[in-house]
Amino acid sequence: MKAILLAGAAALFAAPIPVFAQAAMPGMEMPAKPSTKEPVVPAPSEPAQPANDPHPEHTMPDAPSASEEPADMPGMDMTGSESGGHDMSAMQPDATDVGNAPAPAPPADHAADSLFDPAEMARSRGNLRRENGAFSGSMILFDLAEFQARPGGNGYRWESDAWFGGDIDRLQIKTDGEGSFGKPIEDFEVQALYSRAISPFWNAHIGLRYDIAPNPSRTYAVVGVEGIAPYWLHATGQLFLSDKGDVRVRLEGSYDERITQRLIFQPRFELNLSAQDMPSIGVGSGLTSFEVGARLRYEFRREFAPYIGVEWSGRTGDTAHYARLAGDKPNAVNFVAGIRFWF
Repeated sequence: MKAILLAGAAALFAAPIPVFAQAAMPGMEMPAKPSTKEPVVPAPSEPAQPANDPHPEHTMPDAPSASEEPADMPGMDMTGSESGGHDMSAMQPDATDVGNAPAPAPPADHAADSLFDPAEMARSRGNLRRENGAFSGSMILFDLAEFQARPGGNGYRWESDAWFGGDIDRLQIKTDGEGSFGKPIEDFEVQALYSRAISPFWNAHIGLRYDIAPNPSRTYAVVGVEGIAPYWLHATGQLFLSDKGDVRVRLEGSYDERITQRLIFQPRFELNLSAQDMPSIGVGSGLTSFEVGARLRYEFRREFAPYIGVEWSGRTGDTAHYARLAGDKPNAVNFVAGIRFWF
């Protein structure tokens, strides 16, 4: 019996210690036992392919390991510079690689000629050149053609502007006049001008002005500008030098305020100045006359627009004095009705 107990005790102490008994105890360090076996390096795993990938052969290449050095590319120096960068001089093309042959001549034929009548296509290309750079046309505009209800006698007035030419160079004809019904015409002038575009919104002009009325008639040399100022103000400035040596200036401006696409409110003004007295035609020096008014027009078409309005016109200084001597009132408020049209 004792022999059996001794044999069991020996077997118990000879058994390996359980894993849980190998846990490090506080204050004790268990040195790791060196392994004599070669470490097992796992094989690089292939990236998982989606189950529905129609091209299973498209796989991502393996990333190079840290120990592998990138292969040198032809024509590149990867040795680096003193600053740690790469030498990019080798990437510049050689002078012999740059082409220096002249550009080929533009084709003389047109592909559309193989599908359509060449004569028709040549005419179409001519129209295209004419409408985009070689344009020529004409326009006749009556900005004012109105009846004026004046104190002491009704009257009329007109202003017209016609041009013939292209986008850059034009011949321009201006007329301006007014009078009272049953009396001789009071003012009538004609201007013949050469106009040239000096910017996208401005034209400069030079020419002649001839006053048919009042008598005695006079001829003036004209220099001026006309165009669209900021805020879409249509402005005109003209300097006149008469054959008698008289100098006069005219400033005009108007603005179209669109209430609707067809209903337009237009305030406008005109100032006339003279450098000297001209008693023979009833004009004094300084500011000779002015007109300030507003008109409301309705465009049935762009080419046809009746309007109504009110205008305050007056003469100042010596010009007003000459008007009183002639029996005229120097200032008046006129109610107007007319038509603005062009073709």
